[in-house]
Amino acid sequence: MPERNTTPTLVSAIQALVLLLALGGASLAFPDRAIAAPEVRGGTTEQDIKLDGLLDEAAWEQAGVIPDLVQQDPHPGRPTPFTTEIRVLVTSSDIIFGIICHDPDPDRIAIHTMQRDGDMGGDDFISLILDPMNDKRRGYYFRLNAAGAQLDGLVAGSQELSIDWDGIWDSATRRTATGWTAEIRIPAQTLRFPWGQDQWGMNVGRYIPRVQTGLRWSGISLDANFTDLQRAGTLNGMSDLRPGRGISFSPFGLVGVDRDYDINQDSNNLEVGGDLTWNFNSDLSAILTINPDFAETEVDTRQANLTRFALFFPEKRPFFLEGSEMFNFGPGLQDDFIPFFSRRIGLFDGEMIGLPAGLKLLGNSGPWQLAGLAVAAEQTELTEETQLFAGRVNYDVSENLTLGAIATSGDPEGQRDNTLVGMDIYWRTSQFRGDKNLSIGGWTAASYGDVPDGDNVGWGVSAEYPNDLWDLSATVKEFGENLDPALGFLPRPGTRWYQAGATFKPRPQSENLAWARQFYFEFYPRFIQDANGDVESWRVFTAPFNVRTQSGEHIEANFVPQFERLDEPFEITDGVVIPAGDYHYSRYRMEVVSAGYRPWQLGGTVWFGGFFDGTLTETKAFAKYTTPAGHLQLEVGIEQNRGNLAGGDFNINIGQFKVVYAFTPDMVLSSNIQYDSESRDVGANSRFRWTIKPGTDLFIVWNRGWQRPFDSENPFGMETVSDQIAAKLRWTFRM
Repeated sequence: MPERNTTPTLVSAIQALVLLLALGGASLAFPDRAIAAPEVRGGTTEQDIKLDGLLDEAAWEQAGVIPDLVQQDPHPGRPTPFTTEIRVLVTSSDIIFGIICHDPDPDRIAIHTMQRDGDMGGDDFISLILDPMNDKRRGYYFRLNAAGAQLDGLVAGSQELSIDWDGIWDSATRRTATGWTAEIRIPAQTLRFPWGQDQWGMNVGRYIPRVQTGLRWSGISLDANFTDLQRAGTLNGMSDLRPGRGISFSPFGLVGVDRDYDINQDSNNLEVGGDLTWNFNSDLSAILTINPDFAETEVDTRQANLTRFALFFPEKRPFFLEGSEMFNFGPGLQDDFIPFFSRRIGLFDGEMIGLPAGLKLLGNSGPWQLAGLAVAAEQTELTEETQLFAGRVNYDVSENLTLGAIATSGDPEGQRDNTLVGMDIYWRTSQFRGDKNLSIGGWTAASYGDVPDGDNVGWGVSAEYPNDLWDLSATVKEFGENLDPALGFLPRPGTRWYQAGATFKPRPQSENLAWARQFYFEFYPRFIQDANGDVESWRVFTAPFNVRTQSGEHIEANFVPQFERLDEPFEITDGVVIPAGDYHYSRYRMEVVSAGYRPWQLGGTVWFGGFFDGTLTETKAFAKYTTPAGHLQLEVGIEQNRGNLAGGDFNINIGQFKVVYAFTPDMVLSSNIQYDSESRDVGANSRFRWTIKPGTDLFIVWNRGWQRPFDSENPFGMETVSDQIAAKLRWTFRM
């Protein structure tokens, strides 16, 4: 294969980024129109507010008041019977919200979970967005459903929401004869903000799932995303809020027993460690972790890999999730390239690697944002002791334009020298042609060290027009053959991608279509070339029929013609090989999912049609049931992949059963049992979580594994292979 010259590629990437910068600097040429945002001033009090959902303290009479929210979806500005009053109190140490949600039919309020960070898509809930920096770029997200279940996250890049962050805050709800009420207390120590800043960005939303109606305080256009901080209102009266000394210490203690049945041996575990967080000032925080433990982390959802590329599994470990949104890099990139992928740290070949210590720096200073991570990894039988580093910096040129850079150093295996550097640029507005969303961006990255000579550069440019009637996008990106991010994720190096997308989403007005809320007609072509410029694969995803009904059901049909070129044989599963060659085939998809607010939710997806030199049918189905009060939730999911190929037939099955019982929102027992026919393993993960008070949690975790021997024909002949039980207590001290 001829060697490619990397210099022109890198020059082209830089030229593209310069062009994007010029476009961003010319943003005033667009006919933007300023939209007046609502304002509210928080009332001040030092009276103690008991969180019981009653709003009966005298201090609530001095609160700042938002008298009602406005319908945003489906009919912006129209009145609804779901009046919603928001009250805001500010003390020297807390922000306290009182919320009164009126409902003309309170018996139909939907609740499906009491679990923290549970699926609330079918629940009645309230959402809060706070932008303490008031920079319209980064903020905090809080959600509370009518049963008192909490969900929180971080907003980055004005609209990107990550729900991986867990903040310390308290709340209570109460059902009433006219709806439901809530009280929310957010300590100042949970947030990062400039001391003395009087104005914060804020938005409030409410969702009523049985009528699929969304209410907002600010940004009521159908094109407005709730997480778009450029469309937020203003919360005044925050200058007296103080975060304390900015020191937080979270120690933990763990005791556990592991049993390996293969060698009939037990091992006892006693672990101590903790996190120390020090906010030096409003601009910079340091998080030091000693001997981090992830016993309470949820297990990965099993996947069937029917491709020749690595699967993506999300990060779930708390230390690495804190501030992870600041490492997001590159517009137009999804799982096809992640320069810094924290799952490379502390995991190798499915085994845990000890991490004695780690340090994280997170900061903001005016237009600058900084994130840094340094971790030490222990030596194992397969890896060397090593130090790993990742850094990210962003600079806000203007409200719309951001420049960024990223760098990583180190090899998780400790076997080689590896460094990656990259830069990106992102421009966006929510006022294009009045109130439309538009974004343009680009990136470039290169790896150095012990990598082969040749093309070690990647780059990409992207444009998006994500709005309610039309959602348009276009992306070009290239990954060099020798682009090798040891601390990143890149499943397909040596490729160039051309992607586009267009979705037309009309909301029918005809009486004959009164049953339909919105249609989605989709057209998404994708072409991938190899390093020589030859087409490696292409696919065109279309949705000739895709509808969300007024009752909340979703029905979709897809047609996907595609092409794959295999330069060498590909073993898709044991003993089934697809020969090298060119393959043209078409796939078809049907999906039906019932509305999420119902006690029973059912759904199924079937992919069928051609697959390389044969056929493949992929079937997924689930059934979920929740008791009316949300205490008990049961879910069963199955997946079957049945292939008939020239090289042989295969059948890969995955099953999952989940049960969650919530005594209260602060005390939840959950179990997740999974099986896949490839490994012939059954894994059970059970977790009890008791939040004694915000910031103090007790976890009891039990994991058990079974396996059906490969020489056994009995489908029920499972043998226990491992047992793990652990109890972990973590508490938090703040100063």
